[in-house]
Amino acid sequence: MRIPPRFTLAGGVATALLSSLLLGAPATAAPAPAPTALSARAVVAAVGEICSSALPSQARTTLGLIDAGGPFPYSQDGSVFQNREGILPSRASGYYHEYTVKTPGSPNRGARRIVTGNAAQEDYYTADHYASFDLIDHGC
Repeated sequence: MRIPPRFTLAGGVATALLSSLLLGAPATAAPAPAPTALSARAVVAAVGEICSSALPSQARTTLGLIDAGGPFPYSQDGSVFQNREGILPSRASGYYHEYTVKTPGSPNRGARRIVTGNAAQEDYYTADHYASFDLIDHGC
């Protein structure tokens, strides 16, 4: 679970005020460092990670089809994934695409999917129809 950032008052005012109130220190402080954007890796860490060799064989087959550009077994494969659940990092519409991972014995598409981002090797696996995601580590 990602913890939302806490707001701070500009210029270290909050630090100076707290210091003054609790420690009797003078109400001066060095400016607070400028906030930095979370790296994509930090955001992804909140999603989870799975080694590609730990994926079900059907997921590895789907990844192969994605790399080859198809053909895909379902007409919905390759459609834009909207990220309505907000679990994946927020991106512009059209950034993510979804592909079905066949589920043996399922009479329909089942719950398993690969969701790809536009960045190189930004592939996510979900076994529970978008309730959770794992970033696929292609290096293991």
